[in-house]
Amino acid sequence: MNEIAEGLLRAVGLIITMNPEVMAITARSIMISFTATVIAALIAIPVGAVINFSEFRGKKTVINLIQTLYALPTVIVGLFVFLFISRAGPLGFLRLLFTPTAMIIGQTLLILPIMTGLTVSALSGVDQAIRDTLHSLGATKVQFLANVLKEARFAILAAVAVGFGRAISEVGAAILLGGNIRAASFWSSTRVLTTAISLETSVGNIELSLALGIILLLVALVVNLLVTTIQQR
Repeated sequence: MNEIAEGLLRAVGLIITMNPEVMAITARSIMISFTATVIAALIAIPVGAVINFSEFRGKKTVINLIQTLYALPTVIVGLFVFLFISRAGPLGFLRLLFTPTAMIIGQTLLILPIMTGLTVSALSGVDQAIRDTLHSLGATKVQFLANVLKEARFAILAAVAVGFGRAISEVGAAILLGGNIRAASFWSSTRVLTTAISLETSVGNIELSLALGIILLLVALVVNLLVTTIQQR
């Protein structure tokens, strides 16, 4: 117990003193996950709107497939992207493997089904009376979509927050695509919170692992509080 207490105290000390390594890993994690979330949102929201407002054969099957992909293992996503961007893959010439860009691609693909499915749910939850009113007022397709998105904005923001939480907490794809490389340059390094915790724990650097774990827990707490607040509104 004493060792655990001492480790926690040292970990808190690293955070309070803003240890450069801890801050760099945290900033990189947030930057990668935030970028992936923005890209996924730009894709998921329009696709979710098209799926929700379009009538086509197999619509329910598509929605069920998207919802099934909520539980897609991160290592499977990492392996899929790895095969494409490795030297032997079709995109190997881009030399993206073991870079932050590769990690962003992996996280984007991981959270895309979640954000798409939640967007469909958010839009389908808009009161039918609002839709009928917009149609009766002669709203164009753009005006109709804009107003429905406005009504569902809190639920959509919750979907974005959930996607970010999923992205920043994943570890499988991050290790496969980033390699957990420690480099002098901020942009060359691929160490993020989850992969650094795994590595530092394995080598016995418990203080740093605990410090990174506390930060990751705080980020997850903030995201959950944000989702709860948005859902209550």
